[in-house]
Amino acid sequence: MAADDGILKTLIVGSGPAGLTAGIYTGRANMKPVILAGSSPGGQLTKTSEVENYPGFRKGILGPKLMDEMITQAQHCGAELVWESAAKIEGKAPPYSVTTDGGKVYKTHTIIFATGAAPRFLGVKGELEYQPKQSSDAKVGGGAGVTYCAVCDGAFYRKMPVAVVGGGDSAMEEATYLSKLCSEVTIVHRREGFRASKVMIERAQKTPNIKWELNYVVDEILGDPNAKPVPLVTGMRIKSTKDGSTKVLAVKGVFGAIGHIPTTKVLQGVVDLDEDGYIKANDRQETSLKGFYAAGDCHDRRYRQAVTAAGMGCKAALEAERYLTHEGLA
Repeated sequence: MAADDGILKTLIVGSGPAGLTAGIYTGRANMKPVILAGSSPGGQLTKTSEVENYPGFRKGILGPKLMDEMITQAQHCGAELVWESAAKIEGKAPPYSVTTDGGKVYKTHTIIFATGAAPRFLGVKGELEYQPKQSSDAKVGGGAGVTYCAVCDGAFYRKMPVAVVGGGDSAMEEATYLSKLCSEVTIVHRREGFRASKVMIERAQKTPNIKWELNYVVDEILGDPNAKPVPLVTGMRIKSTKDGSTKVLAVKGVFGAIGHIPTTKVLQGVVDLDEDGYIKANDRQETSLKGFYAAGDCHDRRYRQAVTAAGMGCKAALEAERYLTHEGLA
């Protein structure tokens, strides 16, 4: 598990596509990686139903199944998975000390931090009830109805009416993307002004099947809780921010687009973060600390795709290996 001096060559924090890909590469390089997988390994893909845009699965694959395959592959390549999370990281230079929430303490020459980011929830009634479950065998036209990624799940709503909640660039991008797939896309925003850039707003405004419900907030997501195999969204009640009146939109899908929260709280005061908590890293995945790398959605606020996260995990692993070789620790 550890190098000759009792210190790990690398410790990977996170078990989504970025962390597990890093585990595969470092395992194959005989770096004997330890992955702090957390109590719910697999990352956000375990909460996704069918994944159709990950290379190698032309018929799609269920998110939990894909992550199970990645976990098995990482272990086959020599990674050790520990079902705990990082609670404290100490050190301004290698070796670093990482304490888990279970009380284990690891010393490591390099860290690959890949904890991902979670969508910011709308915080309304019905939101949790109509999300795909981890073990869901569902895809819409077959299940659920609340999601936070148009690229990931938009294809399941072909020719269906959907709503996008938000007023930033992400909301405009989601709505524009969905307009090519869905019969109608309604943007719901709490005011008439937008945080989105002018060009993104104009693009959405010029799209015929994008409709607007401004000065409204989501009051409740409605659906059929008894639908099989999982509950299904049938509509959404929205509430006026001007007079409190309500009305119901008949939609089959609700796309939350009010931002993401990177899982980086443990890194506050450790490495450089941006104003929203995302890890600052260069194109080699190097952070402000020597031998400390970031990969996936905890760093990437733009793409947030499984395949780009995996690519970053690969880059971080290769850079960690090169660093150890340069330092005479490989």
